[in-house]
Amino acid sequence: MRKPIIAGNWKMYKTINEAIDLANGLKREFFKLDFAKVDAVLCPAFTALSEVAEVLNETDIGLGAQDVYWQDEGAFTGEVSPAMLKDAGCQYVIIGHSERRQFFGETNEAVNKKIKASLKHGLAPIICVGENLQERESNQTFKVIQDHVQGSLSGISADDLAKTVIAYEPVWAIGTGKTATPEQAQEVHKYIRDLLANLYNQEVADSIRIQYGGSVKPENITELIGKPDVDGALVGGASLKVDSFSVIVMRASEVVK
Repeated sequence: MRKPIIAGNWKMYKTINEAIDLANGLKREFFKLDFAKVDAVLCPAFTALSEVAEVLNETDIGLGAQDVYWQDEGAFTGEVSPAMLKDAGCQYVIIGHSERRQFFGETNEAVNKKIKASLKHGLAPIICVGENLQERESNQTFKVIQDHVQGSLSGISADDLAKTVIAYEPVWAIGTGKTATPEQAQEVHKYIRDLLANLYNQEVADSIRIQYGGSVKPENITELIGKPDVDGALVGGASLKVDSFSVIVMRASEVVK
């Protein structure tokens, strides 16, 4: 049985003090949560990572970054290395988010390099894949997913794949209020799992956790995560408030597959 993972992507929100307050609020809400049933991860901006790590110290709440560069060090102004993220207290890192692809020209090749660098330093990549509205309406969803998965995982061994999380994020459902129906999410998640079985083997495909990301809210998390191949959520806007994100995590922990 795969353990659900709920990650909150805070994007470019929250000053350091605001991030500390949010992390403390979630820490209090999660105090009685059974983390044997669910993994919860907070992904603040780079500037707040160390401070949030201090808040989460000696808890079971994970810490993730929103991006990473593939070099260990060097003259790469503005970039942050995997070693720096580890030093700041991270266990996870989001790679290939649709906003990185859309606004910053990130390619499968770049995503692949970042995954390999992160694995080398013991970080668990949360690898994002997903189609935009035009691609979905032109029936290109599976073609886009195949391209993202194969390109992102090029040269990644089955052993290393087992250390990753995949996040299916239909771009048309991010920040729009639209949400893929549970059936639509399940269809793509199963396609990803079947694709991994063909690229690797059924055992590793069955072990990989595949999150759904796209306007996840307390109102839809139970039905989404109740689907057999949906193993959690990558949460955007609803992760910026204690009440909404804590309810999402708690409801996910109540779903037994």
